[in-house]
Amino acid sequence: MIRYQAKIKKDDNGYSVIFPDLKGCFSFGSTLIEAKLNAIEALNLYLEEANDPKWPLPKAIEYKGKHYYWITPSPEIAIPLMIREARKALCISQQKAAELLKMKLQTYQKLEYPRKSNPTAMTLLRIAEAFNTTFKLSA
Repeated sequence: MIRYQAKIKKDDNGYSVIFPDLKGCFSFGSTLIEAKLNAIEALNLYLEEANDPKWPLPKAIEYKGKHYYWITPSPEIAIPLMIREARKALCISQQKAAELLKMKLQTYQKLEYPRKSNPTAMTLLRIAEAFNTTFKLSA
């Protein structure tokens, strides 16, 4: 599962949001609920940049305190990144992953591309089995 903690703190103008593990990722909201929703969008935008294979996905650190909230990105962002991270953990290329899954390279590459990927549950099961891993999704 991909998720990060956001520090959401009330100030004079509303609620400020920062992600301590993600340099430059921040947001704001007039209410706590709006701040949390905006935090999801900020996290989505930040993680879309993680599509660059040379850019490592930052590790999430658990912080203690009442101002910290776990934020999970949208599935269209999280799922492709989880697939990419599972492949990278095996130290295999996209070509090798495509071969394992018996699909064309271009078809596999789409699976790792945020907002372009929409794998079925059966495809996710095939990937998990081929990569000997599990994918945990959460709302």
